[in-house]
Amino acid sequence: MLSAIAIVPSAPVLVPELAAGAAAELAELRQAALTAAGALPARWVAVGVDRADGVVAPDRRGTFAGYGVDVRVALGPAVDAEPAWLPLCALVTGWLRGQVNPDARVEVRVYADTHDADTALGAGRALRAEIDQASEPVGVLVVADGAHTLTASAPGGHDPESIPAQEALDDALAAGDAAALTRLRDGPVGRVGYQVLAGLTQTGPTTATELYRGAPYGVGYFVGIWHP
Repeated sequence: MLSAIAIVPSAPVLVPELAAGAAAELAELRQAALTAAGALPARWVAVGVDRADGVVAPDRRGTFAGYGVDVRVALGPAVDAEPAWLPLCALVTGWLRGQVNPDARVEVRVYADTHDADTALGAGRALRAEIDQASEPVGVLVVADGAHTLTASAPGGHDPESIPAQEALDDALAAGDAAALTRLRDGPVGRVGYQVLAGLTQTGPTTATELYRGAPYGVGYFVGIWHP
């Protein structure tokens, strides 16, 4: 059964070793992400976005070496496999798992960022049906970013129209408004992940709690917890 959903960004800067001199500046974001992930039980399913669909098993290890520092992570306890390439959403998931619940096991479901809304919603519904068959509590970690065009120095350049769109996305996540997520356009980097979330919860959560919203480096980040 689905116990809780944590929503966090796919931000390498969550890892202090990768944040360099900005580690203190990002402390609020990092603590919010740890709090959200800490609300999940011992079995997680992570939802992330990359170039293609895929599943990353709990027996995998990876490293943030490609992002500048060889910080190693695992998706399950006592994993002795050699670090291999993992998508960013899986690396962030593994780091959070190691910080808040080293005994947890995580399977990461990766969805292609080209999926349309109907496909993403269908994937979310299918995942919910699968989780509902589990006898033990299952937590979902949604790893997704908002717009990356919010300031002049943002990775995607500056698009002033993305600012109100990001505010609307943050408001929808804070309110548990799954219907609003189904109408997202292509602005948010993690659009597909948010729409899988909408399919997963269908009519929305019973409660939604906002822990953080902000745009360090011009990228929209939201952290929160939904309870089905």
